[in-house]
Amino acid sequence: MKKIIGLLLGMVVLSIASPISISADKVNRELDEEIIYSILVDRYNNGDADNDEQVRREDPYAYQGGDIQGITDKLDTYEELGYTTLVLSPLMENAPDGYHGYWVEDFYAVDPQFGTIEDIQKLVSEAHERDIKVVMEYVTNYVATSHPLVEDPEKQDWIKDDQAPDTSWGDNVVSLNQENPRVEEMLIDAASFWVSETGIDGLKLHAADQASPNFLKKFTKAMKEIDENIYLLGDVLNNDIATADLPQGTGIQKWDDPSLRAAIVSTFSEPGNAVADIYEQQEESDIGLVYVDDQSTKRFTQVFSENGRNALTTWSLVLTYMYMTPGTPSLFQGSELPMYGSSTEEVQEMVKFNSGDPDLTEFHNRISSLKKQFPVFSHGDFELVGSSGAMSIFKRNYDNQTAYIAINNGEETEAITLTDINQDKQLRGYLHDDTVRVGDDGGFKVGLSRESAEVYIVQEDTGYNWLFIGFVVAVFIVFIVGIVILSRKQKRKSV
Repeated sequence: MKKIIGLLLGMVVLSIASPISISADKVNRELDEEIIYSILVDRYNNGDADNDEQVRREDPYAYQGGDIQGITDKLDTYEELGYTTLVLSPLMENAPDGYHGYWVEDFYAVDPQFGTIEDIQKLVSEAHERDIKVVMEYVTNYVATSHPLVEDPEKQDWIKDDQAPDTSWGDNVVSLNQENPRVEEMLIDAASFWVSETGIDGLKLHAADQASPNFLKKFTKAMKEIDENIYLLGDVLNNDIATADLPQGTGIQKWDDPSLRAAIVSTFSEPGNAVADIYEQQEESDIGLVYVDDQSTKRFTQVFSENGRNALTTWSLVLTYMYMTPGTPSLFQGSELPMYGSSTEEVQEMVKFNSGDPDLTEFHNRISSLKKQFPVFSHGDFELVGSSGAMSIFKRNYDNQTAYIAINNGEETEAITLTDINQDKQLRGYLHDDTVRVGDDGGFKVGLSRESAEVYIVQEDTGYNWLFIGFVVAVFIVFIVGIVILSRKQKRKSV
């Protein structure tokens, strides 16, 4: 009887559910279509204990054991969550305890703590089988103080006398003179080696805001000559830098956007803040990589949890904004679980895979599926069309498709009436299966309960699907009749 009841319930669920179809053509994706997952390799997943020579887990500033095999082992998870591009911390050989990758000793060798070049090739190959791209962070500004060139008397003009960067790792590096043609040649040659030997899809230049703009232009030009489709991204060392102050005309396609990050974190860190405030920041930005935390900032989950916000609720709002509005969303490892942390030691802890929330995982899958299914969320125009309290609605247009993104960050139900939609249309909601039709006043009233979001696509209004409704009713009738019949049979057997 239990099996029959389960079968009947399954029929009901299947009849009601509205699955999201995902486009199968991911081969020629553009950067705006990507969903990035950023990985600090040493602090991610230990897949091969044989390369743990320098691992000291009791020391948060030593290697913890994460490696390339540990990332390869998780490729199915990335596919499930909808991530399309992995950005890995630097993989070249570092000085002892250089777990972060910024103490480069050899630009042409893989750090033995992470594996071998064959491990990287395997990762890239298996990622490509899942239509996932791999990008590596690449250090161009610094080398370790123990790098051979530092003590080479013939290469003293390769080094600048500038003060070391004010970071937790800055005391063990020297700055490279990127205006020196031989330094430029070395950095370009080493990058060419990594691209050609590993098959990676791009480079994210570490601390690119500190680099010579002239060098960046030559470097990106050289990389494009190797692979015209290569991704070239820019990491930002100064988290206080304004987007407008980033170097222009360097050939870098997208930069980290710390000013936009600050606006998103500030808005969603507590309920009641107006979502429209982020839009005002975006209007002033050349939208790049959209993120809320990284390896050097307090985890976003920690920030909003200190204000009493729920993780599933808040991440649902933030992911909706990050994925559905302009820019390329970039998530830092562990955010999908989500992980907490304030200090660098906490933020960079090994990922706690067993702490995941199944409901949050399902939302990651759903929102990423929407981005893949509808190009309007990657390429469309973007405008604010209405606000009420902490609720805002944004409109996007692309290739004869129109979408609305509604987010209520407030503690009360809000409603906004849209008047720019043809009356023979309807709004089909894809997060909560909501449908909005024209009202008696000719407008489309979009209402959201507190701390919720919905994503709508404008469609033809086909009216109520009575055939479908009738089918659902029939299924329920069959279900009830089946229960009654089975109950009677059970009673007869027991007599």
